[in-house]
Amino acid sequence: MEILLNGEKSQVPEGVSLAGLIENMKLEGPVAAMVNDHVIPRERLAATYLAPGDRVELLRMMGGG
Repeated sequence: MEILLNGEKSQVPEGVSLAGLIENMKLEGPVAAMVNDHVIPRERLAATYLAPGDRVELLRMMGGG
């Protein structure tokens, strides 16, 4: 199915959760997620399933100084 991921069209498997998407993308460390302009708490990533046309924003947290 097609979603909008970080502003770009992307194909993802049907029935994928946000946690599954993050795992498939091999993102490491803390990840902040929004779906259709709603912030998704970390504890809900595995229970949030994507639908065709969803707008997903993923941000990987990085330390610095």
